[in-house]
Amino acid sequence: PLAHMSGVLFGNQIFVVGGSLEPGERFASNRVFSLDLGPNGQRSLDAPWVERDPIPGPGRMFPGIAALGNRLYVFGGVAIVEVDGQPRREYRKDGYSLKLNANGTVESSWQAIAEMPIPLAATPTPSPTVGPNHFLVAGGDDGSSVNFQPKSQHPGFNGTCLLYHSVTNTWAEYDAVDAPTVTTSVVPWSVSDIEPDVLVIPSGELRPGVRTPTIKGLMLPKPIPEFGTLNYVTLIVYLLLVFVLGLLAGGKIVNTNQFFRADQTIPWWAAGLSIFATMLSSITFMSIPAQGFSVGWNLFVSSIYVLLTPLVIYVYVPFFRRLDVTSAYQYLELRFNVAVRLFASLQFTLFQLGRIAVVLYLPSLALSTVAGIDLYLSIVAVGALCVFYTMFGGMKAVIWTDAAQAIILLGGALFALVAIVGRVPGGVGEIVSLANQNHRFFQSLSWSWDLTLATGWTIMIGSLFNNLFSYTASQDVVQRYLTTTDIKNAGRAIWVNAIMSPLAQALFFCIGTALFAYYYHQPQRLEPSIANDGIFPFFVVNELPAGLAGLIIAAVFAASQSTISSSLNSLATAVVTDFYTRFRPNASDESALRLARNITLLAGVIGIGLAMVLANLENVRSLWEVFLGVLGLFGGSVSGLFVLGMFTTRANGAGAIAGALASVTVVMALFLNGVLFWWYSVAGVSVCVTIGYLVSLAIPTPPRADGLTVFTTKPR
Repeated sequence: PLAHMSGVLFGNQIFVVGGSLEPGERFASNRVFSLDLGPNGQRSLDAPWVERDPIPGPGRMFPGIAALGNRLYVFGGVAIVEVDGQPRREYRKDGYSLKLNANGTVESSWQAIAEMPIPLAATPTPSPTVGPNHFLVAGGDDGSSVNFQPKSQHPGFNGTCLLYHSVTNTWAEYDAVDAPTVTTSVVPWSVSDIEPDVLVIPSGELRPGVRTPTIKGLMLPKPIPEFGTLNYVTLIVYLLLVFVLGLLAGGKIVNTNQFFRADQTIPWWAAGLSIFATMLSSITFMSIPAQGFSVGWNLFVSSIYVLLTPLVIYVYVPFFRRLDVTSAYQYLELRFNVAVRLFASLQFTLFQLGRIAVVLYLPSLALSTVAGIDLYLSIVAVGALCVFYTMFGGMKAVIWTDAAQAIILLGGALFALVAIVGRVPGGVGEIVSLANQNHRFFQSLSWSWDLTLATGWTIMIGSLFNNLFSYTASQDVVQRYLTTTDIKNAGRAIWVNAIMSPLAQALFFCIGTALFAYYYHQPQRLEPSIANDGIFPFFVVNELPAGLAGLIIAAVFAASQSTISSSLNSLATAVVTDFYTRFRPNASDESALRLARNITLLAGVIGIGLAMVLANLENVRSLWEVFLGVLGLFGGSVSGLFVLGMFTTRANGAGAIAGALASVTVVMALFLNGVLFWWYSVAGVSVCVTIGYLVSLAIPTPPRADGLTVFTTKPR
């Protein structure tokens, strides 16, 4: 039997913690019980309660309780201690959290959280979630008026509201409740998408033994940030300059070789900057700081993909240049058959549409977050700008705007890092110390071989296979290898990207770490409605001077536009080359160029539509992880086909088709069964190569290997 306990619903389970063990308040409990309601509450009513690990420390009555993310939180409350042989209440400030998975299984033991600034008990429970990382404590009994006499003149309870931020493990005062009540509930009530949320607190005690029929509604406003005129001017000027640069750099496009390959006149350094800007994009600018802020540097180990650089430079680039193809997938028809070529090109096309959607959504989210501009309007505006200059400027416009945007991206990031460090008391030393104490480097990265977890081995292996597609089988990057004057300059371009990419990733992880330290010291400056992926632009617009904030937000757009324009041009290249001119070899170059521009427009419209769908999804925890998942779904089978074709002499068309279909089937099965996205490309490549080779051995079709593998290629 228990009284004066607290409870919360976590997933399908009710958790009950603390309470009184018997009348008279002589003993308080630290025990924890749960009841599994089953899916949709359909479990039998005679299901047993299960006892969990007890809360550390003394037992407590009237504790606060909250469910946020994947953790259960218990804090405050009243312990019973003995003073001169008599039980006395002791008001607590300490708290603990328990990590649970979706079905309520405990993943780790209770861990202490930061103490509340004041002790509170009997707070309205359960404490409601406010935004993705906060919960709210709506006042309570702080013990300051225990045994107050006369009771009729009791001053009431403490109305201070506290916000707990789970990422920085900090408390901040939020507001105050008028005439606060205790020993009651609090119920979140979403009125509509445009009105502020309401927290309903029904009845409760105004003073000891005095209850009220009043129902309070606490309004949680969603402030609309002000971007400011100067910031808007800076952003608009930037967008116009990019547009003009794209048109001027593209010049007059009169044939498809100019539109697709820029007449192979691009200098190596510009091509390298273009590869760098294309691969990093706004995903780097927003999601990597969010990872550094909320998790740590775990994903930095993914930069191991730079080890692929020698393979790309000394094997793949000479191979593609010797073939003198426009679309990388032309090789697959030469090596296997037309069906394999069309399969790979279609996979690439679908991947690019998904990529455009993700990369369009990120900067639009930034603008919506920091300036209050409608999210959908932002998606349309950014997408339309990229479509327009890519349609008319072709590959030259893409590469030269990429090069300029790469410089803006890195310059904006460096300036922002200096600005954040300058606002943290103690500077770099304090940032490193706080990050180390709160496990914001690699402390939470596991090196076990548990394939169900994102361990260091999983991330590194998955990154190598993900980037095998990006650098060896993805048309947008392979196309860059074909725009330089010769093989030597193509290799230099790849080295530029290989050196810059890990340095840029480190820079953005440093920004996330510095943001963690800043908001650890300034938790009251956080806005609860801001998701982790918006934390960097939120800081920029709220903490940096006008004009400079606009410049850095422009860098977010620079990062996005480089990837979108590249995706649009390479997608048009694949569709025109692999489908249109393949089946209409007598079509004029003029009609192919016209179709390329129309496909650029159509792909942009589809990407904008998919971005709007993404904007309506809930629980998008990390946009970088979403992007990597999309990459893994589509990339493994395509890169597997290139490995099968280039590095085996006995593989044939029938085997390639069998391997590709088996690869897609296996990857989709992994996706539907919730396997970590890091393994999608690993499985995709492995299955494609293995099944493709075995089927080729079983079917005695003569392979087209002469001059088309690394073992049979003849010198130029």
